[in-house]
Amino acid sequence: MRSLACAIFLTERDAEFDENKPKVKGRIITTIAKAKEVRPLVEKCITAARRGIVAEEAAQEYSTDADRGSDAWKSWRSGDRWRQWNAAIAPAVAARRRCLKLLGNKQAVRVLFSEVAPRFLDRPGGYTRIVRLAKPRLGDAGTRVILEFVGVRDRAVERSVRPTFEADVPAAGKRSEKQPVAAE
Repeated sequence: MRSLACAIFLTERDAEFDENKPKVKGRIITTIAKAKEVRPLVEKCITAARRGIVAEEAAQEYSTDADRGSDAWKSWRSGDRWRQWNAAIAPAVAARRRCLKLLGNKQAVRVLFSEVAPRFLDRPGGYTRIVRLAKPRLGDAGTRVILEFVGVRDRAVERSVRPTFEADVPAAGKRSEKQPVAAE
């Protein structure tokens, strides 16, 4: 389960020179049973990362821009603002550790927090979709599906507008042949 969850996160990374580069980012092909089992794990990790990102943004208020080890950094470190920053950043650190425990891959956690979770900050849930493929897997004829992130390749539904023709529009003062004649 861990490796499948890591695989969907790692497809999002920028891997220009990787020989195993995915064809489409954020999409893996697997069997339906595996996809249904791994989906809650993936969504749980994204939810934890979303909460961690919110905590990181709240901690930016108390952070410093001084270089580590400088006098300004040392005074910030021994002051009250560091304690406030530490209290504000604690949920973000806990979220990263929890995701690392669930996934077991540091690079997948890094991609999750830097690229995947910021896309879903305004979405309350339902981060993945499962789409069945028409052709079964060769060998055992297992049902194959695509497990992918929502929002990247969503289909836009366009309403068609009924065209109007000159014959359909009645002229002013004239009756159309299709209109019924009222009893006079």
